Amino acid sequence: MTLSVATAQLASAGDVGTDISRAAQAVDQAAAAGARLVVLPELFLGGYRFPPVVVDPDDPRLQELDEVAAERGVTALVGACLDGTRGRTISLLELGRGIRHVYDKQNPCGDEAEHVVAGHAGVLIDVDGWSVGLSICYDGCFPEHARSMAVAGAELYVASVAYFSGSAHRREVYYRARAVENGMYVAVSGLAGQCAGQAFDGGSAIYDPEGRILASVESTEGIAVARLDRSIIAATRAAHPMLADLREPAAVVRR
Repeated sequence: MTLSVATAQLASAGDVGTDISRAAQAVDQAAAAGARLVVLPELFLGGYRFPPVVVDPDDPRLQELDEVAAERGVTALVGACLDGTRGRTISLLELGRGIRHVYDKQNPCGDEAEHVVAGHAGVLIDVDGWSVGLSICYDGCFPEHARSMAVAGAELYVASVAYFSGSAHRREVYYRARAVENGMYVAVSGLAGQCAGQAFDGGSAIYDPEGRILASVESTEGIAVARLDRSIIAATRAAHPMLADLREPAAVVRR
């Protein structure tokens, strides 16, 4: 069984309405290339800035994006800051099957922690029968985060990110490792361009279960699409059984 996935690399306009329209265009373009799941960057709606731009999931402008995704038969994931009962969160909205707040970043970092609270749970969603684990940027720096998704059944680990220019070497290591450690596909969607005086370098790519790049965005903005094959997951996990061989951490002693 296969699943076509697209990762969109875009620069935020810093205006929610404009960003929604640009996201809708990206979803339409990805659908034309056959994608069934489209991933957009961290805090794309309104841009990566602090204090953050807070998005209302009931904003009628989001209907445009939801309708485009639904009409094209696509599930879209887009980053936004949301205001919830526990406080503000860096989150993912799912569109195309109705507008849903599906995930909150579990590991805010740096200045983020002064403005948002951490999410309290990992999340899997179903896309065409595939189990998809969700993450946002710093989450993916922790092997335990991706491993918890894989143990729960994830076949694809999605990372919506915003990496500052100059950090590409770390980002690529993280997501190649998350793929090969767990024998699962990884799709990274990175913010690009300038926002609030900071430069972002994208890094959007789709990795196979051995950490090899299947597709990537080489220009400042663009879309990469790849078809994922479930049989490759099974073959990789059989050849490299780190997930099956996982043991409880042993006690550490000092000698």
